[in-house]
Amino acid sequence: MATGELIPKEDIPKYKLARASEDHVMELRPKLRSALRLGNEFKAKAIITFQTVEGPKRVETTVWTLTEDALQIKNGVVLPLGSLLDIDY
Repeated sequence: MATGELIPKEDIPKYKLARASEDHVMELRPKLRSALRLGNEFKAKAIITFQTVEGPKRVETTVWTLTEDALQIKNGVVLPLGSLLDIDY
């Protein structure tokens, strides 16, 4: 699992997101689909690690929606898939 500072999900908009140095989308897609199902059906949380210009950050939250380019969490916060480093649950 990637490391990064654990922040409250409400603080995500305070950070400028950046693309990950390596594209992890293809390897993370099955985990993203599982996290989406866990969030929607069981209200289970996932730990999402993503890249910001300040460095990696982590949040523990439920995944509400998933598109080809982004995932959405509570309060309409959207994380581009290109910024993802890891997801765990």
